[in-house]
Amino acid sequence: MISLVRTVKNNATKRNFRQSYELIIALKDIDFKKQNVTINETIQLPYYSGAPKKICFVGTGELALKAKNAGADLVLEPEQLDKLQGNKKEAKKLAKGYDFFFADPTLMTRVGKILGQFLGPSGKMPIPIPPTAPLEDMIKKYRNSIRVRTRGQLSVAAKIGDESLTEEQIAENALAVYNTIERKLPEGERNIKKIYLKLSMSKPIEMLVGVKE
Repeated sequence: MISLVRTVKNNATKRNFRQSYELIIALKDIDFKKQNVTINETIQLPYYSGAPKKICFVGTGELALKAKNAGADLVLEPEQLDKLQGNKKEAKKLAKGYDFFFADPTLMTRVGKILGQFLGPSGKMPIPIPPTAPLEDMIKKYRNSIRVRTRGQLSVAAKIGDESLTEEQIAENALAVYNTIERKLPEGERNIKKIYLKLSMSKPIEMLVGVKE
């Protein structure tokens, strides 16, 4: 993987902004409907760059206080949630404004009813948080994580860092994503057709499947 990162870096045109690396994994021989395969993974990168992910917690009482103390960007009380019922503009704004959603398990049905149509398509349905969960550690983890989804297509794409990271760090991030996706596939690496890496303004460069060095 390090050789691929180096090739992409050496072939890229220098820009006046910090470009991001994007890993693209093309898949094959998968029928998502028949095989009941779903890829919607949250992956904590070994080396994260960019703005921390924004987190919204839906809950009340002790869990809400715990979320505030843990640094959640927004704590949405049930009364505030109810005000979004039928307010598509504000519900869409909320869904778009936060990267990850956590919720009190007792409110999951309520959240689904009010926000499901806005969170579901983007793979952002809340993660239920039991009272004993290490919420501070979870928020810290998700701030440095990315979401990888198939979106019904035979490919996944993920931004795995930017030019502030070293070649070795980008390679480790790429492997973290690759290994996670491979484990989710019915036949593992056999379901991977091609692997590409690119910078924001460069053309994708292909790496042979099975060659990870």
